Amino acid sequence: MKIDQKTVEKMAHLSRLELSEQESEKMVGDLSKILNWMDQLKELDTTNVEPLTHMSEEVNVFREDIAQNPLPREKGLKNAPSQNGEYFQVPKVIE
Repeated sequence: MKIDQKTVEKMAHLSRLELSEQESEKMVGDLSKILNWMDQLKELDTTNVEPLTHMSEEVNVFREDIAQNPLPREKGLKNAPSQNGEYFQVPKVIE
């Protein structure tokens, strides 16, 4: 696919972008380089290559998620500037 000034202007319009003349010319060059690179990738033989789902072989090492109450409510509310015994109280911000 050939990228020209008209194509860039159409893409900019669809993307709601306002490009100056210099930016538009630079975009033609940049998009052409990207498409040329993609054409080079198409030349590679990938018949025996498995598709990737992740870029790394690493396994998730997170701890198991176990529900618990490590901080009692009373202790958590102890230093609160304003509370009602169950929850923090904050000033109303939405009318």
